[in-house]
Amino acid sequence: MTIIRDSDDGVVFASSALLIAAQREARVLKQPQGPVLSRMAGSFRSPFKGRGMEFDESRPYQPGDDIRNMDWRVTARTSKPHSKVFREERERPVLLWGDFRSSMFFGSANCFKSVLAARVSALLAWKASQQGDRLGVLLFSENRHLEQRPKGGKPATLHIIKQLAQFTQPANQATSSDDHSAEHALGRLVKVARPGSLIYLVSDFRFSYTALELSLNRIGRHNEAVLVHVSDPLERDLPAAGIYRVTDGQRESEINSADQRLRQGYLARFDRHQQRLRELCRKSRARYVTVSTQFSALDGLIKGLGPGSSGP
Repeated sequence: MTIIRDSDDGVVFASSALLIAAQREARVLKQPQGPVLSRMAGSFRSPFKGRGMEFDESRPYQPGDDIRNMDWRVTARTSKPHSKVFREERERPVLLWGDFRSSMFFGSANCFKSVLAARVSALLAWKASQQGDRLGVLLFSENRHLEQRPKGGKPATLHIIKQLAQFTQPANQATSSDDHSAEHALGRLVKVARPGSLIYLVSDFRFSYTALELSLNRIGRHNEAVLVHVSDPLERDLPAAGIYRVTDGQRESEINSADQRLRQGYLARFDRHQQRLRELCRKSRARYVTVSTQFSALDGLIKGLGPGSSGP
């Protein structure tokens, strides 16, 4: 039986209170501003033109134009009737795809990867709520799967925050690995994602590259995707030279970190994994963001989503 202490909050698990507090930090985030294809009103500019909140252009009057949209200044200047055209603002559904499999319950720096994933997801959820977007989630582990269609309003966001907190509880961690849980969750994502959505995939992506590539290609046709790669420093670099006993709770083995060939191969595998993810994002026109347990979730997102970061 795992004993959970209050001091473990933010390290081993993330409480609802901790994730709710993230709404203050979320205000400084900048979300990607890609084309918005949803037909519901909202706060993002859309390629659809019509009556709306933002002036787009003036053009010569056409039969059927609303007389209330006449551009009298341009009409007077050109001596030809002109109408104003507005660009409607559209809502962009935001969908969070969160991985809480066994591989995420690991961390050597400030917290488990699962806690960092929950913090990242909470920041993105609050940002969507603050912008008036509808928010949905698809959270999964080896033994749990949760889907919630995009909904608007703070109550919907608070419900998602509560679910994120529950997924970080070590008691919910599976005792055995199911290699197909991520592939199943990707298949569900392809089915439930609606055109024009902004989709965040938060994971360490320790599963089939083929499944990820196929899903990204399908999602990327009509949506904007962002891969948030969650990692830990120990996944890239072995600890100081020595003999270390490691276990996953069922099996044990020893690692001799003084072996230079082992160290180099270990680093090379992580670099290949990261490069493969970057390549998949490039092909599918998705944005690639990295966050590490070595740094705060907010810092990682600001760096990854800010100007000059890697993207489509």
